Amino acid sequence: MRTDSRLPRVLHVLLHLEQTDEPVTSEAISRMLNTNPSLVRRTMAGLREAGFVNSTKGHGGGWVLTKSLEKITLADVYSALGSPQLFAVGRSNDAPSCLLERSANEATSKALQAAQQAFQRQLGSVAVADLVRPHAEKIRNYQREAKLID
Repeated sequence: MRTDSRLPRVLHVLLHLEQTDEPVTSEAISRMLNTNPSLVRRTMAGLREAGFVNSTKGHGGGWVLTKSLEKITLADVYSALGSPQLFAVGRSNDAPSCLLERSANEATSKALQAAQQAFQRQLGSVAVADLVRPHAEKIRNYQREAKLID
């Protein structure tokens, strides 16, 4: 089964965008994510529509944050990505008139709906900015060392 890793990848990009004052090109993001620039542009378009980022074309252009990461929850980002399906489990349609299959589908659907709601509640309780907090000291030290070396 193929997994959808857009949510953590986009969160990674947002965290990097916050760390820079300059626009970041789709090409630079694509190198960071080991993908291609056109996929980056398509993915970032949903974030632009949600009002989290903006882009400018041409020399010196690229992606920039337009909303504080303190005000963006993980649920907001998940929604901007189109709320990708969480599980590969789905309904059976082998015998739609069979009451037993309907019962199995209903039980499965209820469990999936509960899992989706719990997932979204958890995502809604975390701001993107919260992801940096456990690593803030290491990041500051790294930035400090990088400036000393430059």
